[in-house]
Amino acid sequence: MKGYAFVLLAASMWALLGPVAKFGLAAGMTPLELAFWRAASGTLLFGIHARRTGTMRARPKDIPVFLMFGCTGVALFFGSYQLAVQGAGAALASILLYTAPAWVALLSRLLFGEPLSRMKTMALGLAMCGAGLVCLSGGIGDSVTTAGILFGLLSGFTYSLHYIFGKTYLETYSSVTLYMWSLPAGALALLPWVEFTPPTPTGIAVILVLGVVCTYGAYYAYCEGLKRLEATRVAVIANAEPVLAALLALWWWDELLSPLGYFGGALVLGAVMLIVFDRPAVPSQGSSREDEGSPACAPAVHETAAVRETAL
Repeated sequence: MKGYAFVLLAASMWALLGPVAKFGLAAGMTPLELAFWRAASGTLLFGIHARRTGTMRARPKDIPVFLMFGCTGVALFFGSYQLAVQGAGAALASILLYTAPAWVALLSRLLFGEPLSRMKTMALGLAMCGAGLVCLSGGIGDSVTTAGILFGLLSGFTYSLHYIFGKTYLETYSSVTLYMWSLPAGALALLPWVEFTPPTPTGIAVILVLGVVCTYGAYYAYCEGLKRLEATRVAVIANAEPVLAALLALWWWDELLSPLGYFGGALVLGAVMLIVFDRPAVPSQGSSREDEGSPACAPAVHETAAVRETAL
């Protein structure tokens, strides 16, 4: 039961991303400023962790790849998600983010030759149809823009790139090492586009929550759950995140989708479930490197169930 509690806690902390970001937007902060501070605060926390656990070193030939991933998987992902929250609302942005498993299935087929089974094909169709229904449903309480929808879809695609990165490097490096290199690259890539606002108590609180809770704390809780449960079970439970995000958006911001929109969201989540269950169950285990020092057992930012399970 403790394992289930940890995973639900992680999903709850990730679910705060969109609704908390809206507090920052309401305080006058820009979407890219929020993305920058999340990457910068994550850099600080992962850097301290890497220093304390001796997991800072990387092979010279791998460093350029880590930095490139920071520009795409961190800067572009963090930025597009915050822009989606601004243009489409926290609930819709969270649901569009969860088109990532469909991208994972497609990229896995193209790049790694993984078979695209009938169930995966069905999941891909459900995810795309669900995303389309959500986009067509509009929203009440937020002005849904075309740009917001496109940024939401872009966030799902760039999030799926974490699978490629993790599949290649997580067997060699601690995840804390990967983030220590990629997060600062993402922050620097965002910096030229950021318009900083004068600090306010609300803005500082938002930055702390995004960095400490939604990035560092969420991955720590996720790993604690992963130590106690099978990876497939963890991946399924973590799908509570977009549902919780939608509920928080309703509670805090009165964001509502039409019945068609909620049905589309259910299709997206159903597609995630199909992809998760299509994979063989993998026993829960972690390398000694992860057990010693890493607060993250899967690629950072914010995370689909299929991505998390496969990257591990």
